[in-house]
Amino acid sequence: MNLFAKQHSKLIEGCKANKRAAQEGLYKLFYADMLRLCYRYLKSDELSKEALNAGFLKVFQHIGTFDEKKGELGGWIRTIIVRTCIDLGRKEIKFSKEINDLEEAEDVFMPPAILNKLYAEDLLKCIRLLPDATRLVFNLSVIEGYSHGEISEQLNIRESTSRWHLSEGKKMLREMLTSPNRSMNQPTENNNKVI
Repeated sequence: MNLFAKQHSKLIEGCKANKRAAQEGLYKLFYADMLRLCYRYLKSDELSKEALNAGFLKVFQHIGTFDEKKGELGGWIRTIIVRTCIDLGRKEIKFSKEINDLEEAEDVFMPPAILNKLYAEDLLKCIRLLPDATRLVFNLSVIEGYSHGEISEQLNIRESTSRWHLSEGKKMLREMLTSPNRSMNQPTENNNKVI
């Protein structure tokens, strides 16, 4: 058993015993990574922190169900945080039911040269400028690797709606990344429309 596994086991046992020091240690250990994850899914810092704290509350409430033999602690926590972001995001987002006609969305190509120029932080800023529904679908598809079927099931939307949001997100990101006059701190004009 390596050092990280021993540390995780000790924290898990402490959390199962409801020891504050273990809970604090687990929170601090995963705080930065999970907060970045929340920032990818949710637009505002306040909402991201709310999701993080709600997610960790679920972690502490259900730590007894975690089985070290079935998976890695970080992955288990990540799944809980992502689901919490989805739940919170779903409450904040109004998906349009009118995007039913589009069965196959346009696939947008983003040249690798553009992606190579960006730092992760710059890309995160661009993703956060996407409209809420589009950002949520983009993250689930591109970052987490969910299929459109899984996304439609998670968000209670049609697969065609998921495809449309992914296509729209790629178009908007390409526009943000290729336009020399656009500041990444300014939302696009499409960013304010309800989707």
